[in-house]
Amino acid sequence: MKISAILGQKPVSDVSWITPSSTVTQALKSLADKGIGTLLISTDGKLADGILSERDIVRALSRQGNAALSLTVDQIMTARPVTCTRDDNSGSVLVKMTEGRFRHMPVTETDGTLVGLVSIGDIVKAHLSDLEQEREALVEMISGR
Repeated sequence: MKISAILGQKPVSDVSWITPSSTVTQALKSLADKGIGTLLISTDGKLADGILSERDIVRALSRQGNAALSLTVDQIMTARPVTCTRDDNSGSVLVKMTEGRFRHMPVTETDGTLVGLVSIGDIVKAHLSDLEQEREALVEMISGR
């Protein structure tokens, strides 16, 4: 399954981002208000300068204590995140996520323009849906329906 098919099942406004100069406290508020675990970091909302996850914040808090809350997100974000394109196969994206031990991947055009964000949950959901359709087709074929 192509990443474009997975993106087609998600709301267009599903990508949340914050500027690199925002504080970790502002990022935490945005994550909590939206009930999400990752923010893209972008100066213009078009190119991904980085990605910030709950894990990044936890690591900063463990290293710096409450002082981490005053840092800007560009000080703790993952710069130059691994990305994929709409044409990538979801299986290969899942492998990259698993090997890299991360749960979200920005989807970009070849010029780097941001078009979406996929999570490991999005990919697993799509694969489960495909498996269910295959199962139903096999049951129909075997039962002669």
